[in-house]
Amino acid sequence: MQLTLFPLSSWCDAFAQTQRVPRPVLNYFSLIVAALCYLVLSPATGQGADTEFKSLLADDTLDGWETIGPAKWRVAKGELVTGQDGDPKRWGMLQTKSEYRDFELKLDFKIDEYGKYNSGVYLRQPTERGVGRPYQVNIGRGVAGEPVGLYLDDWLAKGDEHDKIRRALKWNSLRIRIVESHIEVWLNGKQIVDFTHEKPKPYLLKAGPIALQTYGAEGHSGWVNFRNLQLKDLSK
Repeated sequence: MQLTLFPLSSWCDAFAQTQRVPRPVLNYFSLIVAALCYLVLSPATGQGADTEFKSLLADDTLDGWETIGPAKWRVAKGELVTGQDGDPKRWGMLQTKSEYRDFELKLDFKIDEYGKYNSGVYLRQPTERGVGRPYQVNIGRGVAGEPVGLYLDDWLAKGDEHDKIRRALKWNSLRIRIVESHIEVWLNGKQIVDFTHEKPKPYLLKAGPIALQTYGAEGHSGWVNFRNLQLKDLSK
């Protein structure tokens, strides 16, 4: 629904003529009305302000995270840096110690540009071994068959399949929203995934850590960087 808003000055003039209220009082009153209108109509207020998001990286440390595998992870000047450090056999994950079920995650990534080398974000990482793979938002090169998209045991949505949205060797923004079995992904502000999983296995609906992944591909020792990791917990 669209609201037709009239200039406050015109409204005040009309009100003054009918109520005989001094103009200085109306000027003060108009400021109050303007402030209230901003709070009610502002997109940030109506759709969830960024203040609801909390940073997942605190003071250049990995507090709140745990590593799996031999790959090394470090934080420097607000950036999370990882890769194979010259050894393509090094792989690893960095996952939150806390578990999340329904949430919205925002981050920036920049990744090496080589063949099938890729990274990813695991959603609701299972804490029990052998139950199955988690949902993964893949991060890679669409032209190499590794697009930014949604993966499980196979592709659920290939997203940026033709690499039309991802910017090579530059920072890219990624926004992920998962509620129940509905998963949405935005890359650089454009929605690339809107997927609802019909009849998912029970473990896929359980809360779990959020994990970032890296591993070598095609004998290549690559790198991937992250920054501005922010989370809004929607489970509460």
